[in-house]
Amino acid sequence: MQEQIHFYYTNDLHSNFENWSRVVGYFKAEKERRTSEGSSCWMIDIGDHVDRVHPIAEAFMGKANVQLLNDAGYDFATIGNNEGITLAHDDLYHLYDDAEFQVTCANLHSMTGHEPFWQKPTINIQSAGGVKIGMIGLTAPFNAFYELLDWHMSPPFQTLEKYIAELKKETDVIVLLSHLGITEDQEIARRFEDVDLIIGGHTHHLLRTGEVINNTLITAAGKHCAFIGEVTLTWDYAAKSIIKKEAHTTDITHKAKDLQTEQTLYDMSVRADKLLGHPVIHLEQPIEVKWFQQTEMMQKLTDTLKSWTEADVAMLNAGLLLDQFPAGDVTYKDIHHICPHPINPCTVELNGDELVEVVRASYTKELTELKLKGFGFRGEVIGKMIFSGLEVDTVIRKDGHEYVEQVTRNGRPLDPDKTYKLATADTFTFGRLLPEIAKSETKQFYLPEFLRDLLADTLRTHFG
Repeated sequence: MQEQIHFYYTNDLHSNFENWSRVVGYFKAEKERRTSEGSSCWMIDIGDHVDRVHPIAEAFMGKANVQLLNDAGYDFATIGNNEGITLAHDDLYHLYDDAEFQVTCANLHSMTGHEPFWQKPTINIQSAGGVKIGMIGLTAPFNAFYELLDWHMSPPFQTLEKYIAELKKETDVIVLLSHLGITEDQEIARRFEDVDLIIGGHTHHLLRTGEVINNTLITAAGKHCAFIGEVTLTWDYAAKSIIKKEAHTTDITHKAKDLQTEQTLYDMSVRADKLLGHPVIHLEQPIEVKWFQQTEMMQKLTDTLKSWTEADVAMLNAGLLLDQFPAGDVTYKDIHHICPHPINPCTVELNGDELVEVVRASYTKELTELKLKGFGFRGEVIGKMIFSGLEVDTVIRKDGHEYVEQVTRNGRPLDPDKTYKLATADTFTFGRLLPEIAKSETKQFYLPEFLRDLLADTLRTHFG
């Protein structure tokens, strides 16, 4: 006798609701089909469903996202870094209070001494035929951010070692819900032969038919729910084991929308507009925003960042602001629209030579015109870098490019042996955009404030 067990999943929606009603319509049809067959099927989300780039997520601090998962009939979820480090402690602590699905994240721990009641390190379920399935959730351990919000992330591999033996004793099948990324998933598959299935996310990788390493099937469905993932495990009762593992993803961008979900999203949008619609200031004149030129708005925002972080110098890229500020009342919705990024202020320590190199790199055409996606940035291009506390002398050469000739502070060259505290966007602490910043051994992140909170303060102080 054999039984087929089905898992449907989404990952990394990032509050991009364009395809969400298609997700719901597709899941409803599939659930009805599997139920009519008498097959077991479950719906799972692998995290980063919430992203405060969208007004609905911003207005309801992620709780509207949870309601959408409820309405869609999800069974299980784990959390992503966008749930974990873009919400204040209490907002995450209560995020899933009304969830009608179970949440597992084994490596998340509250530093307040009280864990959320919804948090489960593992979940045990049974198929229609009695196959015992154990689930464990893990998420990326960005402790430099989490601990500022009174959470601690235990190392994923050690956490898995802690629970895997227990799950092996109690269950027939072990499923990892992983918001760790493809590289970590592959390494887990190499090290932990008892993990039968990894449903993954975080790095937005699309595995159309999965990937098998040793005994483990690894899956993921890209981002923004353009694809829905499905895994089918075939269990043989005589062999008492899985005899077949299949994975595929379905492009749903052409599928029919669920009209009830469309109405729900519309209603949520209306309510979000009201919640975010309170005026912050009134402008007699519009404020211009330009990505490749210095403007008063960007200079004042950079000055605010320097003062707020008590830094020696500050720098921000003009591409952070996506639109103009019109004359009239400016609401928090307008501010969110103009600066939607879930980006936090941060400071790093650099010596004089390193700081000069950062300034030189920031003036290159390659960085200024870079079309960046990710690292929290939700804009189009990096744009011109604006500085506070530094004087930068440049020259336009024959090739038309702007080059840095001299960097001074209070009229004097930077001291190569002196350490300077630089305030900037946390975007630049990741990857290879500005290596000197990324390599700095002293970084301080400011949470839960986003740069748009400083933008609101700047408007009140200098433009109200």
